[in-house]
Amino acid sequence: MSAELDRREAVAALLAGRRDLLVATGLGSASYDVAACGDRAENFYLWGAMGGAAMVGLGLALARPERRVVVVTGDGEMLMGLGALATIAVAGVRNLAIVVLDNRSYGETGAQPSHTAHDVDLAAIAKGCGWERTYTFADEAGVDQLARALHHDAPLFAVIRIAPGEKPRVLPPRDGAFLTQRFRAKLGIAEP
Repeated sequence: MSAELDRREAVAALLAGRRDLLVATGLGSASYDVAACGDRAENFYLWGAMGGAAMVGLGLALARPERRVVVVTGDGEMLMGLGALATIAVAGVRNLAIVVLDNRSYGETGAQPSHTAHDVDLAAIAKGCGWERTYTFADEAGVDQLARALHHDAPLFAVIRIAPGEKPRVLPPRDGAFLTQRFRAKLGIAEP
C-alpha cells in the first residue's frame, strides 16, 4: 500500500485473517471491496440502505453474541447514520466493530465532498457517544493493527483514511432474499 491508502488493498489486508467474522457492508464501494476479497455466506451486503449498515451490525451482534460482527462502510453512509453510534454504545454489545473507509467524498453520487472533507471527525463522534476504542488510521501499519484488533471482544470504531477514486466494481449478489437466506442458512437459522 502506498502513502495514500488504496481502499481495495486496505480492505483486503483488513479481512485477510477474518476467519469466522460476520461482515455487513454499507452500500457501494464497501460492498464491492468486501466482495473483491471473496464472496462468502458470512457477508451480508446492503443495497439501497444508506445509513443503515451500523444498525444492521448491531442487530447481528445482538442476535449472535457468540460471533464477532464487523461492519465495513463508507464515510458518507456513516454520516447518514450518526445516531446509530449512540444507540450502539448504549446497547453495550461487546462483539461489534465498525470500520469506516473515509475517502472524504460521496463516491456513489459523483464524488462530492463529504463532511469529513471539512474536518468532521467520525472517530471523535464515536468517542463522544461512548465507544471504548476509537481509531483513525492512514497507513499500512494501522490497517495491520486494526486487522488484529477486529478479533478482540470489545466494541471498536475505526476510520481508515483512503485515497479517493474508483476501482473496478466487483458486484456481489444483489438479490436481497437470496442474501438473507444464504446468511441465515450459514448461521443455522431455519427459514420462517
